[in-house]
Amino acid sequence: MIRFVTGTDTGVGKTLAAAALSQGEREAGRTVLYCKPVQTGLQPGEPGDAAFVAAAAEVPVVECLRFPDPLAPAVAAERAGAVIDVDALLADITKAGDGFDRVVVEGAGGLLVPLGGDVTMADLAERLGAGLVVVTRPSLGTLNHTALTLEAARARGLPVDGLIISGWPAAPEITEQTNLDLLSAMAPLLGLLPWYPHLDTADPTTAPGQLAFLTPP
Repeated sequence: MIRFVTGTDTGVGKTLAAAALSQGEREAGRTVLYCKPVQTGLQPGEPGDAAFVAAAAEVPVVECLRFPDPLAPAVAAERAGAVIDVDALLADITKAGDGFDRVVVEGAGGLLVPLGGDVTMADLAERLGAGLVVVTRPSLGTLNHTALTLEAARARGLPVDGLIISGWPAAPEITEQTNLDLLSAMAPLLGLLPWYPHLDTADPTTAPGQLAFLTPP
């Protein structure tokens, strides 16, 4: 089974959510691989999302492509003088995932971020036959962003496994509390992840010692 982790925006907490999902699968006794199809914004040798997940979830990881500019994959590839071959990317992901019970694939940015030409992250998820996990914020603005992402997914016939709300505050106020109710009505709630003030997914040493979904209040 493949799960494709997307988000309502960049920086919403996809990597943390992917790590939590991967760790949960491992702790359930399943073999799990984390895959980052395209990493942007980092030079060769710099730790990226895959390194963070490896440290946080203690699972095998693979990164397929990397481009140095912190831009959408299609744009970053173009600026590097490359074109992303989506068929080859799909083949690499499929080959890497052979023999694993679960594969957690983390997209870049949101669902409609371009990979190349007319191909988006949504197309990649569809061709992988993956279920979508949509990561969203608990704060103001999340209802619109989440509804738009879910509407786009469903218009394309993509199965939505559920939502993960990342960055849940220790003392939620009325905004977070009411958003939780409304988000839970949009799609199944897979879990809440707390706010980690010192976490930096570009630095694997900041990975939490234990990732655990919170119980919804």
